[in-house]
Amino acid sequence: MFGAWTAYQLHRAGATVILIDQYGPGNVRASSGGDTRIMRMGYGPDEVYTRSAQRSIEHWVKLYETSEQQLFHRTGVLWLARDDHDYCRQTLTTLEKTGGCFEKLTRAELEAAYPQIEFGPITWGIVEPESGVLMARRAVRHLVELATSKGVSFLADSVQSPQKDAALNSVATVGGKQIKAGTFVFACGPWLPKIFPDVLGDLIHVTRQEVFFFGASPGDQRFSPPAMPVWIDFNDLVYAIPDVEGRGFKIAIDAHGEEFDPDCGDRTGTTKGLEAARQYLSLRIPSLTAAPVLESQVCQYENTCNGDFLIDLHPSFANVWLVGGGSGHGFKHGPAVGEYVAKMIAGEREPESRFTLAAKVKTNSRQVY
Repeated sequence: MFGAWTAYQLHRAGATVILIDQYGPGNVRASSGGDTRIMRMGYGPDEVYTRSAQRSIEHWVKLYETSEQQLFHRTGVLWLARDDHDYCRQTLTTLEKTGGCFEKLTRAELEAAYPQIEFGPITWGIVEPESGVLMARRAVRHLVELATSKGVSFLADSVQSPQKDAALNSVATVGGKQIKAGTFVFACGPWLPKIFPDVLGDLIHVTRQEVFFFGASPGDQRFSPPAMPVWIDFNDLVYAIPDVEGRGFKIAIDAHGEEFDPDCGDRTGTTKGLEAARQYLSLRIPSLTAAPVLESQVCQYENTCNGDFLIDLHPSFANVWLVGGGSGHGFKHGPAVGEYVAKMIAGEREPESRFTLAAKVKTNSRQVY
């Protein structure tokens, strides 16, 4: 998604662009693969990401208007909070400061609105009514189709790691092509540390993340919109997406998994992962504890030290940009990231210090969720 939006925004800015993807747009191995991603505005104290999400949803709505397919379901997003949860309190402050659309709910209001959820230690919540679910794979494919219809070239091939030099004149592909350009953007998600191991091998970590889809009983609409929104419990590092388009109720543990190879890693769900998902369901959605698994998926996070994006020039190339570090939360920001990269390349804005390579360290301490 970072690469597709960057190509689209660069073309809109007047550049001649070729977009290269080794497995094709929206492929299952990409971090932007899969069916659904969350569109939310709240980010604790991180105003930079709240404003980025607010800017991005404007582009998402415009993209939706160009498609005959459903790209966005406005299900709302529910934050589950505890009395001592600073991240949720900081989210309220940031949303107020940025003019975000939200409502704070008491425990009694939560129970009245969502009786299918067992709230346990949850004492209050935040609802973002304008947020919801992005159809990920579908959106990537549509954006690439739209970009190519407007003049962006697309090539299905794999780029080899460039040799060190002051400037890069061309890249070679596995298919035997030489691609010449004045500027190169590597927005390769989990492949970034493979292509640039000397620079990013210790700074970006790719982890295995399991997702499970559960089926409700026949006729039970409590876990589909509008009865059920997206909801997030960052205290327990869990998120859930309601049953949209008949795919089932999606739940995932947001804690970082083990190191993972995006090319050849096993994408079969494990018994351990399923047990963890069912254990959480037994606490929060008891009626789905024994529900059948309709599908399991394995995707990957691409983590920087704290969850911040990486958008910066390569230290050894004057014309090579590194764009990544989506870290499990980046999909929604694709439009704003593409816009940011285009302006940086054109010299039309100052860099965000948190996105620079200099801000990345080897010690992992997650701060952005």
